[in-house]
Amino acid sequence: MRVALVHEYMVQYGGAERVLESLRELFPKAPIFTLLHDPKSTNGKFKDADIRTSFLQKIPFAKKYHRLFPVLMPFAIEQFDLSYYDLVISDSASFAKGIITLPKTKHICYCHTPMRFAWDDCQSYTKESDYPALIKKFVPFVMNYVRIWDEVAAKRVDHFVANSNFVASRIKKYYQQESTVIYPPVDACKMRAQTDNRKKQPRYFLAFARLLSYKNIEVAIDVFNQLGLPLKIVGVGPMMKKLKKKANINIEFLGFIPDEKKAEIYANARAFIFPQEEDFGITAVEAMACGTPVIAYRGGGALETVIDGVSGMFFNEQTSQSLLKAVYKFIAEENTFDKTKIQECALPFDKEVFKKNIKSTIEKICE
Repeated sequence: MRVALVHEYMVQYGGAERVLESLRELFPKAPIFTLLHDPKSTNGKFKDADIRTSFLQKIPFAKKYHRLFPVLMPFAIEQFDLSYYDLVISDSASFAKGIITLPKTKHICYCHTPMRFAWDDCQSYTKESDYPALIKKFVPFVMNYVRIWDEVAAKRVDHFVANSNFVASRIKKYYQQESTVIYPPVDACKMRAQTDNRKKQPRYFLAFARLLSYKNIEVAIDVFNQLGLPLKIVGVGPMMKKLKKKANINIEFLGFIPDEKKAEIYANARAFIFPQEEDFGITAVEAMACGTPVIAYRGGGALETVIDGVSGMFFNEQTSQSLLKAVYKFIAEENTFDKTKIQECALPFDKEVFKKNIKSTIEKICE
């Protein structure tokens, strides 16, 4: 069977790229079609892959400022010729699912989310973008075009696979299609092994996210500014400067952390602060794999990964007051959490479980 993989843009190494990496392990000879590729930003993870980029790759600064080209991306993704392949798997949070295939070709989309900036986040996307004021006035008109294209593009998919039940419900709402739920891959067993023999000396609380508005890290900073307790924040993003200016001296920004050092940072934390609503939330599961309890907002994918009172606890509103109460409650109950039980809660999300489930699903669809 001739297989091709399609990915939006390979300009970072996050959850979507980890899915792509696992898919490539299942189909090592499959080429990867992508709008843009920056080898440095993907940490060299795909250096041996057959990567085929769109015409956007030749546009100056497109790799760095890819969000400025939403009008060109539908056209660019449709230019890929996939007529040779029997199976196409798109790994998509926006445009990748819009590829055009022949009637005989099976198209399976692993969907991280329906296009957020076109649907449920469209208003905040315009307000919080770095576009000049004049351009912002035209963004709603562009988003209308993108929404229409996205709805049409979703009909090109033969079978959706959602990365959580939360995403499956949104696929149903926006695309009127059913989907199979397969949770994304987490190196749970590997991270557990790296921390099993470590004597935990909790010294700080931890947050780990790209520094974007919807990640809600600003609320965590407000809380720990009040508490004066040490908080370490891992991640980079456009809000770095603003958040650093707001944070007191007890809050440390660690920036980018390579994979080989993540387990130690997770394991030495008292608790992992998870104030955002995520489609799944890989970092919360990684923290659990290292035996660290999670204090999570009660919403999104966290409801499918965190077990209240076993691997963490929830707070009900994305406000500093709600999170503050949860941190106080955690401190009072901290000794009731068991590292081994927390780690066991992460095992169903291990990378090998993902590969087994996705392989089985593909075989059923293609039989």
